[in-house]
Amino acid sequence: MSETDKGESQNLYDVVVIGGGPAGLTAGLYLARARYRVLVLEKADFGGQITITSDVVNYPGVEITDGRKLTATMRRQAQNFGAEFKVAEATGIDVDGDVKTVHTNRGDIRCFGILLATGASPRTIGFEGEVEYAGRGVAYCATCDGEFFTGREVLVVGGGFAAAEESVFLTKYASKVTILVRGDDFTCDAAVAAEAKNHPKIEVRYHTQLVGVAAGSGGLTQATLRDTATGQTSEWTPADGGTFGVFVFAGYVPQTDLVKGVVELDDHGYVVTHGYLETSVPGVYAAGDLRVKNLRQVVTATADGAIAAVELERYAKQISEKTGLVPPRPTTSAYEQKEKRDAQAASAAGTSPAPAPARDGAGTAGAAGAGRAGGRFFDDSIRQQLAVVFSRMARPLVLRLELDDRPLSQELKAFVDEMVGLSGGKLSAIVDTDGTQPGAAPSDAALPGERPAVRLCTVADDGTPQPTGVAFHGVPSGHEFNSFVLALYNVAGPGQALDADTTDRIAAIDEPVDIMLLVSLTCTMCPETVLASQRIAAANPRVRAEAYDIAHFPELKEKYNVMSVPCIVVTKHDGAGAGADAGAGADTNGAAQTVEFGKKSVPQMLDLLGV
Repeated sequence: MSETDKGESQNLYDVVVIGGGPAGLTAGLYLARARYRVLVLEKADFGGQITITSDVVNYPGVEITDGRKLTATMRRQAQNFGAEFKVAEATGIDVDGDVKTVHTNRGDIRCFGILLATGASPRTIGFEGEVEYAGRGVAYCATCDGEFFTGREVLVVGGGFAAAEESVFLTKYASKVTILVRGDDFTCDAAVAAEAKNHPKIEVRYHTQLVGVAAGSGGLTQATLRDTATGQTSEWTPADGGTFGVFVFAGYVPQTDLVKGVVELDDHGYVVTHGYLETSVPGVYAAGDLRVKNLRQVVTATADGAIAAVELERYAKQISEKTGLVPPRPTTSAYEQKEKRDAQAASAAGTSPAPAPARDGAGTAGAAGAGRAGGRFFDDSIRQQLAVVFSRMARPLVLRLELDDRPLSQELKAFVDEMVGLSGGKLSAIVDTDGTQPGAAPSDAALPGERPAVRLCTVADDGTPQPTGVAFHGVPSGHEFNSFVLALYNVAGPGQALDADTTDRIAAIDEPVDIMLLVSLTCTMCPETVLASQRIAAANPRVRAEAYDIAHFPELKEKYNVMSVPCIVVTKHDGAGAGADAGAGADTNGAAQTVEFGKKSVPQMLDLLGV
């Protein structure tokens, strides 16, 4: 191989996988295990749509788990075999020739083969006000946002399985649920539809389309409906004359805009695949929910990823032999290093190694959440995982409790006391009931000092607590337990690993920034956003990131008209604002403020901060 060829090979991949859901992660695992150089590209959150599912009970071999845990394991497996990962958005692909190019918002990537695994996303239906009021009355996740409509009426749009099932779920909160079905009947299984049809709190309106919604100062107040049979429109308002919510369950849209005009798509925009999942373009394969198939489940996505990966191995091998280019393939993966260590240990002991029990790293501590068992907040399993995290913390922390006379304060104190007792000296706590204890952080309009709260403090040379800008208002249990434990690990160090680009972006924040995170302990999307924001705050003292359990601070819910979580309020004190979002405004101190909704990874939070 010539010096020129060697230089070209260094920046070359065998395969680029576009999409980090179950299909993409499985493909990454298979390719890396076969010692091909593979890059898994994801624009948002690795794991895909399944990460918002709280109970996965039909994945073979796994009795019950949640979507985030399942895909986190998939990613860890792929990474251990040597797969590479990059957070970036693919903006186009060039597929002519033996070496293909994937264009991204962070540069171009060259490769032999491409796997399309971008999946599908919830379908918006285009009624007037849908975009304007998303997160402010219009929602797409009953589990995350149902509680915000407790005691109110809601409209559900859709006639499929999700609409029928989620409507029944919403009756836990809503005073009444009205389902709008465009056709003569539901399109899902009759048994599922029957539960919705027969529920006393549900009304089904057939031949009905939502045309638009209107809002007042407190939320949505009126909907315009169209009779699809007659074309006549009518106005709908809740019986009590108050506000209401709209939940849209209209199926999914394949994320194939990237390849329109490049590979063959069907009339609905799904990728057409042949044989072993090849597309109409040689060297370009598709796997998962974006392709034409009769069942879209995690198990079929992972099967697709494995099948496509094996075919791409063959394709990459052929092109490498044809061109003489050889990408630098993984040879010393974490998996191989472990195998080598086990073999050396077995040789020294004169025996064969037995499989070691699985042990999660610090990144999985408490993922199951915390709950009282026998008078304790943490069961034995959680205590074992906490012990791993505490053993890896590089320095001690002080948890500064800001309490009032509410029972919630006593619950927070008991929660923290138990955690301190388990920490082996890595944690201590001080209690402040009157604002006189050291380690206080300034409270202002951007980050109100609501109590109860726990602030994470480091310890100065003179022994005094130093606030870090990371805090939780309420009790960090439920889905927020894991993000709180990881906040301890990130503040104490060494913290979760960040790539060089992300580290540089965080360091580039040179003006004070406050991030207020309004969350619900039942929301499966909130922890990712809290964790991302507090990871940034742990690495840059100019950033404060405080989470508020909105169930206990209704005044914040009212102030920001929150009907969806997570709600992110970013205040930049340089006067420049965090972006040109429609929700941008100014706080009482004149600093520019942006209100945003939805799950965010660390790179996405940095985008929101304008870094």
